Amino acid sequence: MWLWSVVMSSARPTPVVAIRGLGKSFGSLRVLNEIDLEIEAGKTVCVLGPSGSGKTTLLRCINFLEQPDEGQIFLAGERVGYVGDAQGRPMTQRELARIRTRVGMVFQHFNLWPHLTVLGNLIEAPLYVQKRRRNEVIAEAEELLDKIGLQDKRDIYPSRLSGGQKQRVAIARALATKPRVLLFDEPTSSLDPELVGEVLSVMRDLARGGQTMMVVTHEMGFAREAADEIVFLDEGVLVERASPEQFFTKPQTKRAQQFLQRLG
Repeated sequence: MWLWSVVMSSARPTPVVAIRGLGKSFGSLRVLNEIDLEIEAGKTVCVLGPSGSGKTTLLRCINFLEQPDEGQIFLAGERVGYVGDAQGRPMTQRELARIRTRVGMVFQHFNLWPHLTVLGNLIEAPLYVQKRRRNEVIAEAEELLDKIGLQDKRDIYPSRLSGGQKQRVAIARALATKPRVLLFDEPTSSLDPELVGEVLSVMRDLARGGQTMMVVTHEMGFAREAADEIVFLDEGVLVERASPEQFFTKPQTKRAQQFLQRLG
């Protein structure tokens, strides 16, 4: 009994996301090559790298906005999708929707539904994909709006919001399905400089609160402050993984050193 207890206590927890041998090509262009990566519960992983290194494609493969060509993806230990299946069976829309409620995504350009109010954007997926009770969903959505400081925008349409407000609503919408992991694809790149801070503040709060996140960003200050781990991609290859302290002060690879030097 004692030995069993020791073995159980020393076992590593199952990662929220585990990627094994992920590959993706667009025609003859190899975009991702043999990516192996894990994200533990409650951790923030920032994905850095030059333009064209495969960062966005990696995120889009995790929630199957892009279909990977090779490899396996696991969510909380459960294999999802049919990558590498001998049968090659395509996923149904229901299966894709289920994955995307477990893997929230925040895009560069917000991607809010323009015909729905702020509240409508937040409740759409929980109501019609997850089939949850309306009163419960609305109560949770209003709580999310309160947390991001936009309760007064509840009944407004996205066209009347600033860019920063739109992105905060997009974050709340992604959170509304209670995802296991939240993916951010350059969430501040479309914002005017004075609006960047309000979005990063929400993201810092999420990181402090233990939300599992994977963030593609050019915001080096945020990566250094909020990340638990830095993942550096170059030409579709995972070149380096390190703590923020190590990556920004003593990067181990020549390519990472060059990248940081060019940032000044």
